[in-house]
Amino acid sequence: MMLDYNSLLSALGVSSVCLLLTLSGTWLGRRDPSFLFSWVVGLGVCVAGIISYSFFISAPTALVGAMAMIFMQWGSCILYGAAEQFRTDRFPLLRVVSAASLASVSITTAFLTDYWGLGFILLNLGATVAFLATAHQYWLAKSESPGILTGITLLYGVVAVSFFPCAMTLIQNGSWVLHTAPSGLAEDVNIAFCIAGMTGIGGLSLTAHQARITAQHRLEAMTDSLTGLSNRRALFETYKHRRFRDHMAILVFDIDRFKSINDQYGHAVGDQIIQTVARELQAAAGVDIAARLGGEEFAAVVEDAMPGRAEWIGERIRKQLQEREIVIEGESLRVTTSVGICYGTPSGLTFDEILKHADDALYCAKRMGRNRVEVTSLPVPTAAALNRA
Repeated sequence: MMLDYNSLLSALGVSSVCLLLTLSGTWLGRRDPSFLFSWVVGLGVCVAGIISYSFFISAPTALVGAMAMIFMQWGSCILYGAAEQFRTDRFPLLRVVSAASLASVSITTAFLTDYWGLGFILLNLGATVAFLATAHQYWLAKSESPGILTGITLLYGVVAVSFFPCAMTLIQNGSWVLHTAPSGLAEDVNIAFCIAGMTGIGGLSLTAHQARITAQHRLEAMTDSLTGLSNRRALFETYKHRRFRDHMAILVFDIDRFKSINDQYGHAVGDQIIQTVARELQAAAGVDIAARLGGEEFAAVVEDAMPGRAEWIGERIRKQLQEREIVIEGESLRVTTSVGICYGTPSGLTFDEILKHADDALYCAKRMGRNRVEVTSLPVPTAAALNRA
């Protein structure tokens, strides 16, 4: 037996409320200012519109009809805002309020002047535009999670397209003045698509939210909290399956006499010095990735290291740090660093191997008096590398 429009509307209302409760519970579990909160607000406003519309169907009045249409228009605009917030981390408040307010004034005017059909046309066209714009936002963000966000894009597109025939049917029939809710095949298809689409969108939105949280946790696990550089784990993860050929090099930096600085000035000053070194490494031209290995030790990878280039980079960073004046409570402090460098080989070195050679060069720099750059004697740059240069 075919379901009538009221049954479909009730199904949409129940599924939307259940989805709203699920998303609200997920957001309350974290209370972070994410797109999920905006999504919950938008869906909540849409639910208010569905409830108002059910009252309008039972007892049609201009006020209730206008209220239902306004809720739905605001809800669709807020859902667009949530999509842009997902992509840019900013909610487009001015754009959402402006679009929803303009649509609300137009719809209210239509209902209060007895042009209910025009009000329904405006709502359907407005929802089409809002949901297409929402789909576009997720499409722009699809590189973050291609499968999930492409699915959300398609579902929003289907929902958007389902509103358009409702408007066109009313326009073709010249139904500018109505005293009841429009009904027909277009409306039945629209509400069926909304039930399927919004349920799927809700599930995929939760999945996208969890995927983003997982990615954030992974990033935090790979980042040194004091400096913002990659940590030792991230460096090993990046290069564990790669071999360092003779066009690559690694530089290891160590702050000279750091323990004495910590003992004399305290750990807060030590942290400030570590952050200073980290900023120099981040800003250094030619460095592909810089990481804090732990304590006062850092590493930098140069993937295009023609002979002599790694030494030039290391020497430049060493001089810049030596010349940098750090003011601590009115007292000027200068720090120096020792640098150990190792180039790859034609056959390639593992990351563990090249890091060990660079450490050996670093210890040599320490033994030779600190504040200097040393290159490990094995392996040496090859003739092939010289020819490339």
